Amino acid sequence: MRVIKRNLKGREGEIALVPETLDDLWHLKYIIEKGDLVFALTKRKADAAADKLRPEKVEKRTVRLGVRIEELEFHRFSNRLRLHGLIEHGMDAGHYHTFNAEEGLNLSIIKTWKKDQLERIDEAEACSKRPKVVIVAIEEGDADIGLVRHYGIEIYSHISQSSGKGEGTLREVFFQEILDQLVHAASESEAIVVAGPGFTKEDFMKYLGLRAPELVPRVITEDISSIGMSGFQEVLRRGAVDRIMEESRIARESRLMDDLLREIAMDGKVAYGMEEVKMALDYGSIEVLLVADEMLRMEREKGGIDSLLQDVENIQGKIVVFSTIFEPGQKLLALGGIAALLRFKV
Repeated sequence: MRVIKRNLKGREGEIALVPETLDDLWHLKYIIEKGDLVFALTKRKADAAADKLRPEKVEKRTVRLGVRIEELEFHRFSNRLRLHGLIEHGMDAGHYHTFNAEEGLNLSIIKTWKKDQLERIDEAEACSKRPKVVIVAIEEGDADIGLVRHYGIEIYSHISQSSGKGEGTLREVFFQEILDQLVHAASESEAIVVAGPGFTKEDFMKYLGLRAPELVPRVITEDISSIGMSGFQEVLRRGAVDRIMEESRIARESRLMDDLLREIAMDGKVAYGMEEVKMALDYGSIEVLLVADEMLRMEREKGGIDSLLQDVENIQGKIVVFSTIFEPGQKLLALGGIAALLRFKV
């Protein structure tokens, strides 16, 4: 994410930014709220009645509008964020309009900013400068390629060894199919993790050295017990992505969720669900508060949760907002959407 301008007095004011990736659009889903005023260049239909000669033709003009947001929806598979609301500034004020926010669109957001939203912008801006990572999880006869995104791991492809024709042995054909997919998936990445059980990954690395030696300096290897999504998660837990991306958001969430589930299993220093969390806050026991992004968004619409977050900060507690697209966030949502690791048991 590229931040063009910050014009804030305290936490009030305008931030102009440009989302540069699909990840940035996902971040904006939790930065922009109902009631925010958003300016952007967009296309708007001209008044058809003014075109007397060709009334059936309705032309669109490029205009800059300021829209008071009432609804927003993230479409991950069409790479856009839809922002809908009432036009307050510009052509057709008083009518409704929808921005289709895509990569490269300059957005200006005016609102009262919350601390976690400013932190999310800082994180997205910093992440844009970090290496992007592709994971290849491989075992004999099967492989999965996954893209590490801010919102979780997206499965890019699955490759199985077939009995089809190709140059070399079946295994060489299998490795070449993986390499072909990897070259495309890693075209914008700076780092690759090749992981798997057994010796297949080492054999693939030898093949990589012969067929695509330019990729080898970008690769690290990792031992895991399985492939697929569980294998990707094991890579995260083992810290391979952290070693590449420094402080990876999703790796941190995986680690915290492991800590939370361990404390729950031990009936230890943990609280989950709103009632237990509030009780732990009353005792000043919260060390790390875990909040699911969807729960945070819904509670903000009701009002009240920001005072709870402020109280956690007042007792020097840390707040981590989890992505519910990734499995740790889904697990947190199943626990009520909010939980806490405690300083002491209450």
